[in-house]
Amino acid sequence: MGVEWRVDGTYFEACTCKGACPCLFGGDPTEGTCDALVGWHVERGHFGETRLDGLNLAMMVHAPGNLTAGGWSVVVYVDAEADEAQRDALVQIYGGQAGGHPATLASFVGEILGIETAPMTFTVEGRRVGLRIGNHGAAALEGIEGQDGASVRITGHPVAIAPGNDLMVAQSREVSHRGHGIDLSVEQRTAYYGPFRYQAG
Repeated sequence: MGVEWRVDGTYFEACTCKGACPCLFGGDPTEGTCDALVGWHVERGHFGETRLDGLNLAMMVHAPGNLTAGGWSVVVYVDAEADEAQRDALVQIYGGQAGGHPATLASFVGEILGIETAPMTFTVEGRRVGLRIGNHGAAALEGIEGQDGASVRITGHPVAIAPGNDLMVAQSREVSHRGHGIDLSVEQRTAYYGPFRYQAG
């Protein structure tokens, strides 16, 4: 029997698609390929007896076409605040070895370009969500205001990083990354954020 674990908190995804992202519904990226910076802030979490509260993890993802076709290339960034046990736990969870939904996501990965430790700052201020990963990359996004000032939500989309949770629709003010052959700097592109919960064991 595997280690019992659970993590929950806030995540975002900010990509190079323009307009409404078709990837969530199994469609092809608007730009042919998709580069996406995805970040998770663990508000509460544990891996066995190892606490993971307050830690962050991010991935820079390059998908060569339709996301469901797989073949993704990824760079993984682990929060420098994590000690060795916490780092190993996060890599096992988000790398898919510990089971749960991250194992499904990991099945689409064709190549891990690198696993790096970096200082990370994850911020949530109302509808504004941001992440800075040392000198490697950053994202800043802002939720779109909907009817009567409410957030615009997507529910039940088939291609989901955080299944069972609504996505808040946003637009990026900045998405940048440098290194491992994935260099980009874009703005005013598709972004989403919302809660996540993964568990297994």
